[in-house]
Amino acid sequence: MERLVIKIGAVLLLTLVSIASCWAQCPMCRMSAESNLQNGGTSGAGLNAGILYMLVAPYLIVGGIAFWWWRNRKSSANETSLHEMSENTTTWN
Repeated sequence: MERLVIKIGAVLLLTLVSIASCWAQCPMCRMSAESNLQNGGTSGAGLNAGILYMLVAPYLIVGGIAFWWWRNRKSSANETSLHEMSENTTTWN
């Protein structure tokens, strides 16, 4: 139990340390995109596409894991029912 608490504490500490650098990047990206658009650049559209890509990726990963779990659960339920049916037929003979 103590090891679990230490691991959770370490993960929380690393998360809190990295949050500061993440917030520092947001204004820098916004300023860069705004200055590029003011100068006639089109990197703002690329930035928006990148944001959408990063937004969709976690949902695809979680959806893939959920589908894999559902498919394996369904197949194991079928195997269990087939095993139970075969046990029932052998006891009747």
